[in-house]
Amino acid sequence: MKKLSIGESDFKNLISSNSYYIDKSLFIQEFIDSPALVMLFPRPRRFGKTLNLSMLKYYFDVAKPENKALFTDLKIWQAPEDIKAHCSKYPVIYISFKDAKANNWDDCYQLIISEILKGISQFDYLIESNILSSYKKNELIGLFNRTAGSSDYQQSLRSLSEYLYNYHNQKVIILIDEYDTPIHAGYKKFYTEVVSFMRNLLSGAFKDNSFLFKGAITGILRVSKESIFSGLNNISVYSILEDEFADMFGFTEPDVQQLLSDFNVKTEFAEIKKWYNGYKFGSFESIYNPWSILNFTASKNETLRSFWANTSSNELIRHEITKRNADLIRKNILKLIADDTIVNDIETEFVFSDMDKRTNLVWSLFLFSGYLTTVKQVSRKGYELKIPNFEIKAIFQDSILEWFETDLKIVKNRLTETAQFLTENKLAEFEYNFRELMGDTFSYYDTAKNNEYVYQSYILGLLAVIGDDYIIRSNRESGLGRYDIMLIPHDKTKNGVVIEIKQTEARSENDTDRKFKMRVNKLLKQALEQIDKNQYYNELLAHQIPPERIIKVPIVFAGKIAFVQAL
Repeated sequence: MKKLSIGESDFKNLISSNSYYIDKSLFIQEFIDSPALVMLFPRPRRFGKTLNLSMLKYYFDVAKPENKALFTDLKIWQAPEDIKAHCSKYPVIYISFKDAKANNWDDCYQLIISEILKGISQFDYLIESNILSSYKKNELIGLFNRTAGSSDYQQSLRSLSEYLYNYHNQKVIILIDEYDTPIHAGYKKFYTEVVSFMRNLLSGAFKDNSFLFKGAITGILRVSKESIFSGLNNISVYSILEDEFADMFGFTEPDVQQLLSDFNVKTEFAEIKKWYNGYKFGSFESIYNPWSILNFTASKNETLRSFWANTSSNELIRHEITKRNADLIRKNILKLIADDTIVNDIETEFVFSDMDKRTNLVWSLFLFSGYLTTVKQVSRKGYELKIPNFEIKAIFQDSILEWFETDLKIVKNRLTETAQFLTENKLAEFEYNFRELMGDTFSYYDTAKNNEYVYQSYILGLLAVIGDDYIIRSNRESGLGRYDIMLIPHDKTKNGVVIEIKQTEARSENDTDRKFKMRVNKLLKQALEQIDKNQYYNELLAHQIPPERIIKVPIVFAGKIAFVQAL
């Protein structure tokens, strides 16, 4: 039995150590056959970008003909002879910028230079050759000794590709991994400097370079041509919205089924799908997050939990949710948490400097970073979006809860207690706690129009605290209509809840007690009757929740006061 190597991104190490490998080697053939000279592959983190680029490096590297042995048992070795003829044929420049991140430009610049040197130091044999002039040899020595200037490093890949071509009499392949890592680091700190450097570096490497056979670039985002790829008309972008190369990053469902079978995983496949499936790349449905699937398979107790979420701080979501003016973003996130979808325009080219001016860009950022996926394209730029799986939903839920705790000063225990009163059918206690919470927090959440959608979003935010135990849904068809909110327990011995929301005017000075009570009680009665008449509870019945454990909850909002029980 081959072993699992979690986090190994060096292709040679993976194959040589007899580790388990889900064969993506046909990526090589697709790369060769592509008419594109330079290809950009934006993908979320932990989706196999580095491993795929590493595979290209070992396949093409003219300096290591022994690397052919790495591929003889893979699908690529069944490819036509003209594809295999490319093996060990080209000088390969491979540079990764995944560690080039710092808090200021001086430090980031030094890290970028270090990463460039890691990639080119293997070519120091050029200095001893009789191919290069003394001037060019001195230029290389300056690069290797870190005495060269910034402009020299910006043109280093262009110069090196020329020297390698002259030495090997063969065009060069240039591979750049995580090109946008230093750009992410420089956003709001040293954006102008880092964009200028990276633009010149990539332009030198790929623009009108007659010594280039092919190039590949990976990252998370496609940074705007105006920012980075200015003048690079020969670059082809294969993002998660395109069909080309779609199944080469991430695991397909057959990949996952084979993996689980090989390692004798007993967990029900449907549950695994809920947690780690759900991505759509191009027209390819059911793409899985490989990092999470591998970690789950390697876990001895087969506990379904978040793995991908723990690979970074997820500051992206937290920052957007906790912004004081992010009310609309929070509402849409709560809608997504409730298994609903949203429709937004998606910008395929990203300009970081536009983030503060165009708040709608956050959905493009969420999509390309792996926090959302597409359902379908609805217009030229418009896409229907959803949260792909339970793992990502948990990140959004935690971020909403953090907003309640840090900004609204509501401790998690108080939210949990309120939600438990609801699910345990203790409606008087729920009403009391819920009113207190509204009094403390609703002014932060309110908008100019107190419509039912605002109240619904507010309730969804409060209920995020029980997101691990319940499927929380809103505005879904069930029975003869669409309910407002439903709580479906994962544990079928627990209660299910269906909520119908009504709204009335806040009590005015002209309202008598009797008149106000009659108005509220009438709406409470109407809400309950609507649940029964439209059979909103049918979805709970379909989830094997018996009628005696279905709690029907009417909530009437009069301004900023909620009523659950008749007055």
